[in-house]
Amino acid sequence: MTEADVVARLTREIASGLKPGDLEAFYQDLHRHPELSFQEHRTAAKLAARLHAAGYEVTEGVARTGVVGVLANGDGPVVWLRGDMDALPVHEATGLAYASTVAGVMHACGHDLHITWLAAAAEALAAAREAWSGTLVVVGQPAEEAEGGAAAMVADGVHARFPRPDVLLGQHVAPGLAGFYPHTPGPTLAASDDVDVVVHGVGGHGSRPESTVDPVVTAAYIVTRLQTVVSREIAAGESAVLTVGRFHAGTQPNIIPAEARLALNVRTQDTRVRERVLTAIRRVVEGECAAAGCPVPPEVIVVPGYPNTVNDPALDGEIAAVHRELFGAHTVFDFGRTMGSEDFSLLAPQGVPYDYWYVTSTPADVWEAAPGEELREKFDAVPGNHSPLFAPDPSVLAPGVLTLVSAALSRLGTP
Repeated sequence: MTEADVVARLTREIASGLKPGDLEAFYQDLHRHPELSFQEHRTAAKLAARLHAAGYEVTEGVARTGVVGVLANGDGPVVWLRGDMDALPVHEATGLAYASTVAGVMHACGHDLHITWLAAAAEALAAAREAWSGTLVVVGQPAEEAEGGAAAMVADGVHARFPRPDVLLGQHVAPGLAGFYPHTPGPTLAASDDVDVVVHGVGGHGSRPESTVDPVVTAAYIVTRLQTVVSREIAAGESAVLTVGRFHAGTQPNIIPAEARLALNVRTQDTRVRERVLTAIRRVVEGECAAAGCPVPPEVIVVPGYPNTVNDPALDGEIAAVHRELFGAHTVFDFGRTMGSEDFSLLAPQGVPYDYWYVTSTPADVWEAAPGEELREKFDAVPGNHSPLFAPDPSVLAPGVLTLVSAALSRLGTP
């Protein structure tokens, strides 16, 4: 019997103690009450209460709203399980009976599922502590979406205040027919950087544009020209995404403003490509402003975001093998690199291996009704993360707990 067989068997035994009704009620409650980054007070309290009841030593208020639970269970490895808690400023349009009750805020990325999985996995492992040895650290992370919650937890001393991890584990709900558990060894998620641009012009009356230097027109040229950076300066075999997500200028139709502001996002999977894209952005902005005769050079401010997520190949292979044994060989496949970004890896101290995988969640009827014959066509057609229509199938509640439980068991010691 392989180690994967042993872990899968033990996980199935633990699974018998799960209470589907409790899982669903907890999940629906979190979904009804979403909270934005660093505002996750209610969510954090719910998680902390369950961890405390399960016997964990619980610390709240880490990086403002983060939660850390520690369960020491004899000698052995220290395993960290992480789940993120924040919602998005999205107006929900799912029509679910348990839809968000908070106007303009929704768990459109599935972090309500993440916390449900995390809490239930923590409880299941605590109840089965006679089957493993070591220390389990459960991390409820705030502000993954917009505010750098992982970096804030590190700055708040999470690595010094709590047992240092030997391994960090996490997962994310994803679109795709429910019932699959994609794994990617090595590089899996892209780095993300934001770039703020300020174009300085000369304002004036809309009837006398000749007396102004119009920053709106200049910024519009910048937006257009930036579309050529990836298509004409990045090799076809390399990956990059450049998005202009915000364009702010002016207050009235008949006033030419004195400045325009752009906000860009850059996604890359290679440090050399990253530098090439950022250099090109600066060159395009400065060139267009010079061509327009702007009186002051533009401001180009790079705000570093999340690094690349690079799974430890050996660790990922071990956990993928356990998931194959648990759910069937056909359910685990290589998802490949994506241009999504995460701050998960920042919670791993230098040199500590980590693994981050996915749980697909699209209901079967939604998947079948999606247009297209090929997998990619359907994948692009179903509601995905950050969509106001994102509604994971509740059938993934229990499996998502077992993926975490089995992954933790694969790295914890035996008594």
